[in-house]
Parts: sequence; C-alpha cells; structure tokens
Amino acid sequence: MYTSTEGKEGAPASAVIDLRSDTVTKPCAEMRRAMAEAEVGDDVFGEDPTVNEIQRRAAQIFGMEDALFVTTGTMGNLVSIMTHCRVRGSEVLVGDQSHLYFYEQGGAAQVAGVLPRSVKTLPDGRLDLQDLERQIQHGYPDVHFAKTRLICLENTHNRMGGRVLPLSYMKEVRDIADRYGLKVHLDGARLINAAVSLGVEPVEIVKYCDSVSLCLSKALGAPAGSLLGGTAEFIAEARRNRKMLGGGMRQAGVLAAAGLVALRLARENLTRDHQNAQTFAKAVKELRSPLCSTDPDTVESNMVLLALPGKLAGEELCEQLGAVTSEEKQDGGGVAVKALPISSQHVRLVWHRDISAADTQSAFHKLASVLQKYSK
Repeated sequence: MYTSTEGKEGAPASAVIDLRSDTVTKPCAEMRRAMAEAEVGDDVFGEDPTVNEIQRRAAQIFGMEDALFVTTGTMGNLVSIMTHCRVRGSEVLVGDQSHLYFYEQGGAAQVAGVLPRSVKTLPDGRLDLQDLERQIQHGYPDVHFAKTRLICLENTHNRMGGRVLPLSYMKEVRDIADRYGLKVHLDGARLINAAVSLGVEPVEIVKYCDSVSLCLSKALGAPAGSLLGGTAEFIAEARRNRKMLGGGMRQAGVLAAAGLVALRLARENLTRDHQNAQTFAKAVKELRSPLCSTDPDTVESNMVLLALPGKLAGEELCEQLGAVTSEEKQDGGGVAVKALPISSQHVRLVWHRDISAADTQSAFHKLASVLQKYSK
C-alpha cells in the first residue's frame, strides 16, 4: 500500500507500507458505491433490508439458524459470553494469549459478571487440552467454586501469528464440551482466513461451535461491523444484549452494504494476502540473518511473526522499519514500513487487501536493509 508523504521543496516523497494490522484498509470503490446506494430502515425494529440480507447471508456461511450484525468483534464476543452465561458469577475458559483475554479490557468480568479462567495457549494457537479439561469446575455441590459454562476458542489466532486450528482439534474441544455440558464460542474474527487456509467452507469449522463471531473490518476490509451466529433462540437473546450495550445502530445498512461486498470478495482477496505473506516469510528465511528469522511453515494465513533472538529488540526494529533516512529520500524517496512489536522478541506483520505483491517485495528489501545495518 504505497501512501505517499510529501517531500520538502521537490524532494522525492517517501512511501508508507502499513503492515500493522488488516484493520487499516480503506473501503474500495465498490464498497463506497454500495454504501451510498444502500436501502436502509430502522434495524432496531428489524426493518433495515440490507442488515437483514447480511444476517441471512452470514447464517448461510456459518450453517447456523440465525445471525446478528454488531458493531465490532469485541462486542460480538462480549454479547456471546453474556448470552451463554446468563447466571452472574459463571466461568468461561479462554486462552491466556487469546484476543478475548488479552485485548478486550476484561469486559466479561467488568460488564457481564463472568469470571475468565485462563488456559495455556500452545505456539500453534491451540489450547492445551489437558489444561483445558483440568480447569473445568462444576461448581456444585461444592459452593466455593464458580461453575464453568463456556469454552472460547480463537481461529485464526492473532498473537500466535495467524495460526489455524485443525478441524480434528475443533472436534476434540467439542467432545470435551459435550462431556461436561459446556457451550463453545469461536472468536472467528478471521474465520474466512482459516477456511481459505484449510481449503474448506466456514461451516466445516463452525459446526463444532455453539456460536461464532466474524469480523468484517479486519481481513475482509470493510470499514466496520461484525457478524454473530448461533441458534434462533441464542440470536434473539443476543439481540437484547446488543441493545443493552448500546449496539442498536438504526440505519446500519450503510455499513452492512460494505460488509456484503467484503464477503463476496473474501476468498479472492484472502488467497492473495496469504500468498504475499508466504512470499515474504520465505524471503526472510533465505536471508539467514542471525538477528531476525521466521518459519514459513508456520505462516498459515495473512500474518508473519518475526523472531528476534538477540541484540535487536522488537520496538527498535519497528522504529527502524518506519524511518526513512535522508540518503533514502535522495535516492528515490525511500520506503517506511509500519509494523507492531508484540513483545521485545517478536514483531507481527499483517497482510491485507491494500498490500500488493510489489509492496511485499519493497517491505522485504526495507527489512533486509535494516538488518544489514545492524549486522555491521
């Protein structure tokens, strides 16, 4: 994504390639046109035809009875927890590296009165099944303990670098949940990425879950919105919880219209994103730099995690990637690559619709240049 920045007094402009997240995309021309022409109504009354259409489409994608359009993935996850755990003081099992546990401000506890109990997350995004089963608490007859009611999974897994949960693993979690009478919610913010990676339809993943959330504004590139799927009874109660949280958006069809375009273009765009991420990862491996490495075999979707084992820390690498030296400006403008450190030893790069194959090559050359400077 070449975003030019103005040079001084005729100097060549720098270009910015933003790999911080797949949330940074801008609506494409087709989305903007669909938003401008969207037929709308009052969605709180169930009268917005464009919202109704995207909910119908989502239910088909999920293979579930019904679906609900919500503002964000965070709201979708919170609404799901509130709907599954109607008794305050219930317990939900979540991965200790999951988005729901790590990045959502403890909303389950703050708002829903639900206790999150963390489960060990393995490097490939799976929850340790032995730890998961060990953490389940029945609550009764011993009155000291909260009662576990829900298991939450994440697919693809954000902090683990976009890793995809195998279908066999999804079934194993479902079997545990059924054995103890628990529900399963899938934070499927990047569900379509997982489906593309596995070569299956999303329903093949979701069939092991009682509810699922899908973000339209991450990998799919819409400006806003998420979709929540479940049974008709679940969605009816979720709609009430959405309203309580202030999620009644009235003429929301202007946003749903962009989401419909995003769903239609999803597989084509995500396939390209995955290919670009894989190309970048292979190039990094071929560098054989002692300062920075990645394993292409672990790049399963649109993310690359750079491992930094020594003297170059994550924040410093991101600072250097984002800087354009005076020499670079004089020699054609230079490239600034935006990236996020997720720890002192790891930097996350995320591919999206606005990043081309040429951008991918430019980003790699920028990284190689920074690493060469630090190798001296």
